[in-house]
Amino acid sequence: MSVPVIEVKSLSKVYENEGVKTPVLFDVDLTIPKGQFVAIMGPSGSGKSTLMHILGFLDQASGGTYHFCGRDVTNVTEAELAVIRNQEVGFVFQAFFLLAQSTVLDNILLPLRYDDRDSRAEQKKRAIAAAASVGLSHRLNYLTSRLSGGEKQKVAIARALVTRPAVIFADEPTGNLDSRSGAQVMYLLQELHKKGHSIVMVTHESSTAEHAERIVRMRDGKILSDEMVTERRIAAPESELAK
Repeated sequence: MSVPVIEVKSLSKVYENEGVKTPVLFDVDLTIPKGQFVAIMGPSGSGKSTLMHILGFLDQASGGTYHFCGRDVTNVTEAELAVIRNQEVGFVFQAFFLLAQSTVLDNILLPLRYDDRDSRAEQKKRAIAAAASVGLSHRLNYLTSRLSGGEKQKVAIARALVTRPAVIFADEPTGNLDSRSGAQVMYLLQELHKKGHSIVMVTHESSTAEHAERIVRMRDGKILSDEMVTERRIAAPESELAK
């Protein structure tokens, strides 16, 4: 039996501001096997984004334990967190977070600028391959400011892929897109899942969550339900959407 990519037990989070404590997560237990596509959904304030930020090493829990790919990462230092964020996980955000006046290629290369494990030539090769995997080979030298919303999210997905992460985290990946572009992005995520990628997606929309194979529903900082999807929504490829 393979080691889960994510395993948290009794996870809690309390924010403190000027002496006022605000608990947002309560004793969360969650295990995600390697290669699974999981959607975490719930209304605003349910704790879903806080949970993803902790799982994605953008924040740290106040209590509980976290094992990532078999390693105890509960009390790692800020420096260790930065290395894990840069080399072992990839992020796709609703707001894209691209450098508008940089090219598609330079945006995809960005996470590798702080990683000296490969030569610059090898990094460029990986970035070009990541662009090809999301259908952007013809846009490598375009400024991202010239791209459509759907193309910008494809750049973000390629940027997430280029580090060869253990997990891809997608936070409301279709939230800023029209229905057609959103369908393209969900198709790409499903294709990445078919290739063996582990994906954790946060969304408040049932129609988006149903593209995953498992849905974890949250409310008031707790997991309400955790179920496999019986009738999974399958996104059509871009060629089908054009018809």
